[in-house]
Amino acid sequence: MIKKLVNQLFLLLGLMLSISTGHAQDLDAGKVLFRNNCGQCHSRDMKSNLTGPALGGVEDRWADYPQEDLYSWIRNSQAMINDGHPRATELWNEWKPTVMNAFQQLTDDDIANLLAYIDGVYTGTYGAPKAEAGGEVATAAPASDNRGLFIALAVVLVILALALARIVANLNYMVKLQNAAPGDELPHRKTLVEILTSKGVIAFVLFALVVLGGYTTVNNAIMMGRQMGYEPEQPIKFSHATHAGLQQIDCQYCHDGARRSKHSVIPAANTCMNCHSAIKVGSQYGTGEISKIYASIGFDPSTDSYIENYDKLSEGEIENIFKKWFADSYILENGLLDAKGDALIENQWKELKSSLTNETKTKIQGPIEWVRIHNLPDHAYFNHAQHVTVGKLECQTCHGPVEAMEEVYQYSPLSMGWCINCHRQTEVKFADNDYYKSYEKYHKELANGEREKVTVEDIGGLECQKCHY
Repeated sequence: MIKKLVNQLFLLLGLMLSISTGHAQDLDAGKVLFRNNCGQCHSRDMKSNLTGPALGGVEDRWADYPQEDLYSWIRNSQAMINDGHPRATELWNEWKPTVMNAFQQLTDDDIANLLAYIDGVYTGTYGAPKAEAGGEVATAAPASDNRGLFIALAVVLVILALALARIVANLNYMVKLQNAAPGDELPHRKTLVEILTSKGVIAFVLFALVVLGGYTTVNNAIMMGRQMGYEPEQPIKFSHATHAGLQQIDCQYCHDGARRSKHSVIPAANTCMNCHSAIKVGSQYGTGEISKIYASIGFDPSTDSYIENYDKLSEGEIENIFKKWFADSYILENGLLDAKGDALIENQWKELKSSLTNETKTKIQGPIEWVRIHNLPDHAYFNHAQHVTVGKLECQTCHGPVEAMEEVYQYSPLSMGWCINCHRQTEVKFADNDYYKSYEKYHKELANGEREKVTVEDIGGLECQKCHY
């Protein structure tokens, strides 16, 4: 008990010293570190167990040991387990065979920031939603669809046009009737059919069709290749709702290029294996879909090992490995292998083979050929890092609620007009952003109250050369 209190006292003194010397923990930096290193296995709410344990209160659970032990555990857990450290051994016995990745690159400041972020989320002092004056959390108003209003307005206008045409025809008839001399033949009153088939009406209809046809042609030409709503079938039934939603794995853990390069990148199978070397049976599809990852990269789930010379194996040898895995899993769940199990094994193997091979890729071994969904034209330049790291935009801004999608589809139009409107409206995050330090004029105007905000348009976001250099 005394040792725990002493450690807590040293932690408190260290925090006070860091604050007094200008080195207070940076929770935003800790958030980035969590996303890029811990978010694959640990829940973002810090309270739920996932592949790894909930991280909330981790410092309290290590309070009986020096702070250096916790830092060493984060950097290389397996080394501490091999050395027989009591707390490390206890955790290993609870969570084995799941192996925690090593993070040797993390400095003491990095770990301090990371732990401060974990504690802030766990205690609710960081990342809480902002409330309006009435105390309720502000939510974005749903986008309205005016299509029905336009259709109703068009119907009303057509009815008014018909009524007006009828009134004009009646007025013309009355004028002719008044001007007719006694004994003259009575003028003919035009019927509605005659009015609608007159030269004037036909000319107007032809003109309207030309305008409508031209508008439709131009609009379809503008929309060509943008594929809004495009939702192709993928070789693996990967559920973003399960991974990004239920398991709360951060987007940037798998698509780690988004924060540091032009492309967000498609995650390689070894990224999947960080979790699925331990999680071998899916919650929806059992062994069927996860086994496609194993077959592509050459991992034998029955022995928990990578297969030597896998690239040289024949299809028959690969079939034996995975049919054995399917059978063992079925027997483990059902107690015996029956006719239903035989059919399941055969179907899963056929599905695995068809998903990983095609006319140009005849071998099962090799990368998974995902179908691309989002694709900008070659003449348009887009940089993910500029928007994610510098602009600090969330992935959902462009890609929609991916965490709720079973199969990802193109959520936004990705048109030039859509991008320009975003640049006109989006406020640049100037505060504590080194990228924008050179804009001294805007910083002074903001500080003096001459300007309320700076948009992307203000810093050249509408210049043609920014996207079409």
